[in-house]
Amino acid sequence: MRLVVAGSPAAAVPTLRRLAASDHEIAAVLTRPPTPQGRKRVLTPTPVALAAAELGLPVIEAVRVDDDVTARIAALQPDLGVIVAYGALLRRPALDAPRHGWINLHFSDLPAYRGAAPVQRAVMAGDTRTAATVFQLVEALDAGPVFGSEPFDIHPDATSGEVLAAMAETGAAVVARVVDDIAAGSATATEQTGEPSTAPKLTLADGHVDFDLPSTAVHARVRGVTPEPGAYAHLGDLRVKLLRTSRTETPSDSELSLAPGALALSGGRLLVGTADDPLTVLQVQPAGKQAMEAAAWARGLGTLDGKVLA
Repeated sequence: MRLVVAGSPAAAVPTLRRLAASDHEIAAVLTRPPTPQGRKRVLTPTPVALAAAELGLPVIEAVRVDDDVTARIAALQPDLGVIVAYGALLRRPALDAPRHGWINLHFSDLPAYRGAAPVQRAVMAGDTRTAATVFQLVEALDAGPVFGSEPFDIHPDATSGEVLAAMAETGAAVVARVVDDIAAGSATATEQTGEPSTAPKLTLADGHVDFDLPSTAVHARVRGVTPEPGAYAHLGDLRVKLLRTSRTETPSDSELSLAPGALALSGGRLLVGTADDPLTVLQVQPAGKQAMEAAAWARGLGTLDGKVLA
């Protein structure tokens, strides 16, 4: 089949590579334009644009799929559109441009977590399982019938970034199977069932850690907002990023009882108090400094008496 593949972030690259290596033809890759990145704000193409250039595929860069972009896609006479985190909605004229419409890879077990941040929201909620789902794209948000999905177990210490990277590979395989089935005329899609939930885009405020919550909830919050927008708390006037925490690596022989946010060193690890059990902080990044081992940072503070993250 003749395909148009749309996507922007790194999570879309495995699908692009998988389809480029298949028997199908990629007529064009749709992605968002370059954006300023880093401290020097260097104009940088999306990961999908870079991968497409490496693969020698034609690229259409657009912030949104307007009439002009829709006409360009239609002129390619694609059989199918494949979209993975492109970053903009497709309206009816664009949805109808490919002969078989568009399929979408979504990183949740639909109808759970419809929206922009399904992995982050699932990790923040403490979920232990999710799925990579391929469905028919419709005008309603992530609401189309499902062609196939693959369950995915979430490691209890994995960040949302790590989960998404692994799911991108799993999802690429699901997409490839569905594309083959559509080409063969054997694909079937089933309407979504169950109560939908939403996964809105995270804001900076989502990264603030509340240590008055139980350790499971604190740990899930840190994991869910890593790497973006990032977990943080304040030590006095100092803003500290919490890059990695662990419940499984908290010293089992520690009988320390810590108030929420209070810090202590035990067994060579930095512990922080929560509403119930202490949580191990493995890596931090104080404002204006590089990421570092949390225990080393704590030792540099001198005494921890009275020091509280909030």
